[in-house]
Amino acid sequence: MTTEPSAEQAQQALLEEFQMFDNWMDRYQYLIDMGKQLPPFPEEWKTEERKIQGCQSNVWMHYRREGEVLRFDAISDAAIVSGLIAILMRIYNARPAEEICATSPHFLQDLGLDKHLSPTRSNGLHAMLEKIYLIAKSETA
Repeated sequence: MTTEPSAEQAQQALLEEFQMFDNWMDRYQYLIDMGKQLPPFPEEWKTEERKIQGCQSNVWMHYRREGEVLRFDAISDAAIVSGLIAILMRIYNARPAEEICATSPHFLQDLGLDKHLSPTRSNGLHAMLEKIYLIAKSETA
């Protein structure tokens, strides 16, 4: 039996954390701080195949299957985008492909990210999400 929170529980925990902040400047700072805590991303993984298309900044994503779960690593050269990656990792990393596919990204609306991100950052976030779902779908086949 796993003690890890589900992807749904991870989204709920994020909502609660973000509700502690009264304004979007504080939320952006929290996002940036989350991004600074991403694990190191090896330089040799920064290849064209791992680069996410559709992001204004550079974003690379690597994944591997470990038993029943998919493990993701990602990095960006932009601070806020790294924070967005940190959110995605909290929700989708180290989960079975089936759970990833079944988890709706309602955190976008719930956190207000869909309204407070610039169009280019929003496009990049959706490109990263799309990549995660594409990988998970390919791993369930």
